[in-house]
Amino acid sequence: MFQNIKHYIQAHPKRFVVFSILLVWYYFSLPTPLFETPTATVIETRQGELLGAKIAIDGQWRFPETDSVPEKFKQCIIAFEDQQFFRHFGFNPVAMSQAVIQNIKAGKIVRGGSTITQQVIRLARKGKKRTYIEKFKELILATRLEFGTSKTDILKLYASHAPFGGNVVGIDMAAWRYFGLPTHQLSWAESATLAVLPNAPSLIYPGKNQLRLRQKRNRLLQTLLQEKVIDSLTYELSISETLPEKPFPLPQVAPHMLDRLAKDHGSKRIQTTINPILQKQVNRVVKRHHEILRQNEVHNMAVLVLDIDSREVMSYVGNTPTDKTHQKDVDIIQAARSTGSTLKPLLYAAMMDKGELLPEQLVSDVPTVISGYSPKNFDEGYSGAVPANRALARSLNIPAVRLLQQYGLHRFRDEMNAFQIKDLKYGADHYGLSLIVGGAEGSLWDLCKTYAGFAGTLNHYQSTSSEYYTQEFVNPIMVAGQKVSFGKKVKQKPVFGAGSIWLTFEAMKKVNRPEGDEAWEFYDSSREIAWKTGTSYGNRDAWTIGASQKYVVGVWIGNADGEGRSELTGLNSAAPVLFDVFNLLPNSKWFPVPYDDLVEVNICAQSGFLAGNNCPIKQMYVPVSAVKTNPCPYHQLIHLDATRQYRVNSSCEPVANIIHEPWFVLPPLQEYFFKTNNTNYRSLPPYRSDCNKESQESMDFIFPKANSSVYLPKGFDGKTNEIILKIAHTNPETRVFWYIDDQFVGTTKQFHEMPVSPKPGIHMITILDEKGNEKKRRIEIKM
Repeated sequence: MFQNIKHYIQAHPKRFVVFSILLVWYYFSLPTPLFETPTATVIETRQGELLGAKIAIDGQWRFPETDSVPEKFKQCIIAFEDQQFFRHFGFNPVAMSQAVIQNIKAGKIVRGGSTITQQVIRLARKGKKRTYIEKFKELILATRLEFGTSKTDILKLYASHAPFGGNVVGIDMAAWRYFGLPTHQLSWAESATLAVLPNAPSLIYPGKNQLRLRQKRNRLLQTLLQEKVIDSLTYELSISETLPEKPFPLPQVAPHMLDRLAKDHGSKRIQTTINPILQKQVNRVVKRHHEILRQNEVHNMAVLVLDIDSREVMSYVGNTPTDKTHQKDVDIIQAARSTGSTLKPLLYAAMMDKGELLPEQLVSDVPTVISGYSPKNFDEGYSGAVPANRALARSLNIPAVRLLQQYGLHRFRDEMNAFQIKDLKYGADHYGLSLIVGGAEGSLWDLCKTYAGFAGTLNHYQSTSSEYYTQEFVNPIMVAGQKVSFGKKVKQKPVFGAGSIWLTFEAMKKVNRPEGDEAWEFYDSSREIAWKTGTSYGNRDAWTIGASQKYVVGVWIGNADGEGRSELTGLNSAAPVLFDVFNLLPNSKWFPVPYDDLVEVNICAQSGFLAGNNCPIKQMYVPVSAVKTNPCPYHQLIHLDATRQYRVNSSCEPVANIIHEPWFVLPPLQEYFFKTNNTNYRSLPPYRSDCNKESQESMDFIFPKANSSVYLPKGFDGKTNEIILKIAHTNPETRVFWYIDDQFVGTTKQFHEMPVSPKPGIHMITILDEKGNEKKRRIEIKM
């Protein structure tokens, strides 16, 4: 045989060349890809449930090519368009001959005789004029398509690109548009209705051509009955079904995630990590709370739910169902907003990790001015001294700012780079100490990612037998099938140790839980959740972010345009949403104790410092590095007389009669505020009158603050009013003498407040008590 071919080539070389050229042309005649039309972006669940779609850039509702053709539609389209589909090789000579005869008789084209394969080619060639030359081209290309493509794939191409009326293209979109169903749920009648549409798409317009459409559908159903594809009962039920009367809206379960994925992945069919049941439930929660919040003219909200182990996005609600006036299309999850107090746990963990803070260590909460910056607590009150974990739980600003100054602003800002908060893009000097109380910006996405990294560190520390991963603060994923990389396992902590994170979360279990606060009706005590609220300056942003062992939930509430509202706070507004969402999630156990990164030590039961010689002791787990912190500075051994009412010393009492007792003593300014909130606090007893008094700090300024500037107030009558100087004294009954620039201005007792009217300029205020204790403070008076 090969010898005969060789002889033929030698005898007819020109014919062989021509044949070869034609063969090569035939092989490459079919464009690749066959269709280059833009498609919609479609997002689905892992199971293929439609979550939403974004129209193609050419204005057509054209889904990406379907991955399968439902059996019912397959039977209908073959019966209606091409009953010999599985028997021909791209064209049907009999049907074509019949069409030519009918067209000649009619004097125009009244019948095409095209196979489904030829129609696919015609759709790919974008509806060129229907002439016999074009038919011939379609025939050639159809055979080429059949040569390299399976019948199943040809049906997929047809189902994906056939017109179904208006700007609806493809079976997937048509099923949603006209019946509000995915294709696999269509009935025989619905499938038959869609099968006849590509042949006459104009029939579908609601309220028009209903009779013609019904007749065509029923004739097709009659054909299916005759071919025994359906039985008589199915036929009777099918012809009784109504036709679509109006278009159905597409599901829009996660519209803001759709927009984000459209930007990142383009026009594709994307399976997401979204849990559809949870997403719909969270949508309902957001809608319900939005109905309440908008009464206070608060219009926007965002909720993000992450799975900690996989870092998959389980629910993504980028905004409320508000209107365009209130920027409903803005994806708040990605928006840069003032972080409020949400960064405080990071500082708390950092200081414990470095051995510079213990969980219950007292920190100062007194009027403070640092380089002209005067932080205020939300309630504008002072505690004097407060345990660090309680300061975090109550989200006190003054202790946080003082701790940041103690830890080092630049040091903390540099460590923040590990969390990859993209909107935190300036240096320490730009933010100043306000960094820790909302002076920086971050997105809900990045903050949830950071909290998930903390939770993941604890989980991995347990599962890896006390090891860490190098990339714990990795970006969450939204596309199903993707996997996050946590990096390599190492013994050395990349950022913070598991012990300091666990203790931070322990403190956060009691966040913002003031006694008697009605907002705590939202707290489900059966769920152990580490959570933090935040409220930005001017009540523009309300945050709550919480972490359990399995999930992180983040909530932001406010107005996208930045308008603040007086009642908008993290506790009152965002916390109820957080716990409503957590109640939708499976409960989980609390994080296991990372014993390998903790050590049990004796601490002072009153001050929270490492226990000194005079302290009441209790045991507590602290980070390993914390054993180097200082012992308690507040307990001292004092000497009392037999009545225990006065302090004495050897100058006035025989040593054998002196009673020695440990005493908890705070500095005067801390004591002034502390004892108003702690009724069991006992001030030092005074010295007995016959004793030589030992010097000690007994008073401090409340106002003015150190190195501060004060404006003289003016009344409604325009006259300049006095300013009130104020001090704290450990023994209020002691008389205090006041001087301004060495000029005596008055004496106070019991209530140490002095009204003065100094001239503008710099002055030195001196206070002297009757026991000889002295304190000075510089002040600048301005008009």
